[in-house]
Amino acid sequence: MTTLIVIDQPPYGSWTGREAMDMLFSLAAFDQPAALLFIGAGVNWLRRSQNASGIGQKTVEKNLSAAPLFGVDRIYAEQAACDRFLPDAGQRVNGVELAPSVKQLLDQHDHVFFAG
Repeated sequence: MTTLIVIDQPPYGSWTGREAMDMLFSLAAFDQPAALLFIGAGVNWLRRSQNASGIGQKTVEKNLSAAPLFGVDRIYAEQAACDRFLPDAGQRVNGVELAPSVKQLLDQHDHVFFAG
């Protein structure tokens, strides 16, 4: 059984995405196969070299870099959203797989959790 967690909100301004990341890491820590999908404005989580010090938060890039340590090996991003928000592949963190069809990706997982 696999779980896909979907984040569709920008990384700052709400704790919803961070809570979803906690859920992802918890699943993975208990050897439950889980993956992460960013859609819409949520792909801004994947932007390199963010600076959140002005709002008193840590950058989400560090959270994402910890994913492999927890056993999360699949991080996806909606192709259309990346084309809109992060058109230059160099703007994105490494290790992200682009998903041309969100529906197809959703259908590949037994459980889907939308954080947003």
